[in-house]
Amino acid sequence: MIKQKKTKIPQAPVEKWIIDPIKRFMNNSVMSGIILFASAFLALVISNSPLADEFHHLWEIEFSIGFGDFLLSKSLHHWINDGLMAVFFFVIGLELKREMIAGELSNPKNAVLPLAAAVGGMAVPAAIYLLFNFSSAETTSGWGIPMATDIAFALGVLYLLGNRAPISLKIFLTALAITDDLGAVLVIALFYTSDINFVSLLTGAGFMTVLITANLIGVRNTLFYAIVGIGGLWLAFLMSGVHATIAAVLAAFTIPARVKVNETICTEELTYLLNKFRKAHPNNVPTVTDEQLHILEDIRNVAKNALTPLQRLEHAMHPLVAFVVMPVFALSNGGITFTAGMLQQLASPVVLGVFVGLLLGKVVGVVGMVWLLLKLKWATLPAGLNKQHIIGAGFLAAIGFTMSLFISGLAFKDSEYLVQAKIGILSASIIAGIVGYLIVKKASQQPPNS
Repeated sequence: MIKQKKTKIPQAPVEKWIIDPIKRFMNNSVMSGIILFASAFLALVISNSPLADEFHHLWEIEFSIGFGDFLLSKSLHHWINDGLMAVFFFVIGLELKREMIAGELSNPKNAVLPLAAAVGGMAVPAAIYLLFNFSSAETTSGWGIPMATDIAFALGVLYLLGNRAPISLKIFLTALAITDDLGAVLVIALFYTSDINFVSLLTGAGFMTVLITANLIGVRNTLFYAIVGIGGLWLAFLMSGVHATIAAVLAAFTIPARVKVNETICTEELTYLLNKFRKAHPNNVPTVTDEQLHILEDIRNVAKNALTPLQRLEHAMHPLVAFVVMPVFALSNGGITFTAGMLQQLASPVVLGVFVGLLLGKVVGVVGMVWLLLKLKWATLPAGLNKQHIIGAGFLAAIGFTMSLFISGLAFKDSEYLVQAKIGILSASIIAGIVGYLIVKKASQQPPNS
C-alpha cells in the first residue's frame, strides 16, 4: 500500500505570523489556566496599589438595559456575575450533557468512582466549614464555598505535567470536576436564591418548554436557541429570584445532541462528493467554477450535519469562556486589599472553614470515597493509576478558585466576610495546586494500581 503524502497548503503571511500562533495559543490547555491566574494576580496587585479605590469603584458603575418603563439596572460587577458568568455555566451545561450522553458519565461502571469521589469531595468540605462556623448565624451560609472545584485550574496543573500525568487521571479528574460542577449548580439553585417571583419563574418555564419542543421537533439552528435562551429563559430567571446562571445550564440541556448524518452516511457522501469534485472540469484560475462551488457547499453541509449542535457550540464557545469570561470574572472578583488587621482575619471562622474545608476536606472526601469503594469492591482503579494519583487528584480538586469565588459572592453580602472567604479560597487553591502537582509528578514514577 502506497502511503499518500499530505499536501502542504500555502499560507499567507498573516496566517503564518498572526492567525496560526493565536490558534496554537488558544488550543493550549495550559494557557487558559495561566491567563486565569494572571488575571487574579493582577486584581490583587491593583487592589493594593494607589489605583485601588478607582479599581473597586469601576465594578460599581451602573449599566441599564431595556426601554421605557421596562428597565433593568445593575452594577458592572452584577452584570459580570449574572450575565457573563451565565456563558460559563452554559458551557458547563453543554459539557455535562455531552458527558452524560457519550462521555465518562454515560457508563455507570466508569462513572461510579469519580461520581462518588465528587460527592465525598462536596460533603466533607461543607461539614468542615460548618464545624468552624456552627455558632455564627451570619457565616453559616458560606458552607457551599469549599464544595467547588475549578476545572480549568485543576486540569491546567495536570497538563503542565504533560505525559507524566496518565490520560486516565485526566479523565478521572475531568469527570469528578464536571460532577462537582453539577453539584454546585444544584446548590446554587436550591440554597442561594432570593425571594422568588413566581410570575417570572412561570414565564421562564414557558420559554423552557419552547426550547424543549424545538429540540424534539428537530430545530438545529443555534441562533434560535440563543434568542429564546437569552432573550426569554435567562431574562425571566434573572427577574425571578432564582439565579440566572441556572437558566444557562437548563438552556444548554435543550441543545440538540443528535447528528443528522451518521458516520457511515457521512463517509459515503464525502467519498461520492470528493470523486465528483475530482471529475469536475477545472478552470485553472483562482476562483472555482459554479459546479465546483456547489460540490464544496454540499461537502460543507454534510460535515455540518455530521456534527451535533451541542458539540459545535461547545467547541466554538470554549475559547470565549477560557480567555474572556473567566479572566474578566477573576479580575472583578479576585481583588483583596491587604490591611494592617489582615493577619487577625486569618484566624476567623470563615477563613479557617474555607481553607481547611478546601485543603483538607476535599482530599479526605475524594480519597476517602475512593478508598471505601475499592474496599467494598464496588469499583476498581482506572488503568494506569495508583493510590498516590488519587491523593494528587484530591489536592487538585481542592483548587476552588472560580466556582468558590462565585458562590462566596452569593453567600455573603457583608464585604468583611467576602474578603475572608477570598483569603481562604486563594491561599488554599495555591497550596493545593502546588502540592497536587508534586504528588502527581512523584506518583507517575510508581507502578500503576499500587
